[in-house]
Amino acid sequence: MKVTVVGAGAVGATCADNIARKELCNELVLLDIKEGIAEGKAQDMMQTATLLGFDTKITGSTNDYTKTANSDVVVITSGLPRKPGMTREELIGVNAGIVKGVCENILKHSPNAIIIVISNPMDTMTYLALQSTGLPKNRIIGMGGTLDSSRFKYQLSQHLGCSPSDLNAVVVGGHGDTTMIPLIRLATWNSTPVTNFLSAEQQEKIVKDTMVGGATLTALIGTSAWYAPGAAGAALVEAIIRDEKKLFTCCVALDGEYGQKDICLGVPVIIGKNGWEKIIDFKLNESEQAAFNKSAEAVRSMNDVLKTL
Repeated sequence: MKVTVVGAGAVGATCADNIARKELCNELVLLDIKEGIAEGKAQDMMQTATLLGFDTKITGSTNDYTKTANSDVVVITSGLPRKPGMTREELIGVNAGIVKGVCENILKHSPNAIIIVISNPMDTMTYLALQSTGLPKNRIIGMGGTLDSSRFKYQLSQHLGCSPSDLNAVVVGGHGDTTMIPLIRLATWNSTPVTNFLSAEQQEKIVKDTMVGGATLTALIGTSAWYAPGAAGAALVEAIIRDEKKLFTCCVALDGEYGQKDICLGVPVIIGKNGWEKIIDFKLNESEQAAFNKSAEAVRSMNDVLKTL
């Protein structure tokens, strides 16, 4: 098996590191547009192989897509972070060109690849990848909800004093501070609703802290997070490569599911060797569905920017 990670920044390198450590593929390619960065980080990772006990071959490439040929899965992390004074439209304009170009170059050499999108704004970039490539919708996956759900479990574990691994909790909707929807009503601690153990005030705080999880980390460390986003991307790669049939929340194309069409948005899906294989209906209640519809409206407004480019 072969995996390519496009973008050798903090998120891409962390994703690649996780993939190598778990030996999810025989060959891993790390590609970046900046001269020497991918080659250097690939070499650095390879020098950990004897210490960590993995045999994955890691190759770095400066914009040479021929080295990505015949990749089974491609993770796209490339793009610019939003800078002070930059409008949402400007960010979309810059990153849309980057993501579209990456998709075109990848598919020239790996026409059967499954694509995982991490680049921001993630929901819009996932929609762009789907529209610009014409690939079957199951082969385009946005990572956002996988990360947001992990952050949700972290916040719950802090209040419950339990292991995050004992929790089942998902976030649906858009991957943004105001568009994500932590479904606390459906969250469980080893099959028992977490609402049995949390006050209304605690529940409200957990939801709020989950929604601003990314912004909180940016304020603390001065840049976007990378450990959890990189791990989330690698978890999706693992589910595909190993055909795990795991349930993750991912940004995927909707065609009537959850009352929405012509949009990519975070919903529970089964991930396996074919990409996303099935959307799971969680039967949202009236208020949850209203929040989901509002989230879709916000994401559509971002998608509309693509029409002006």
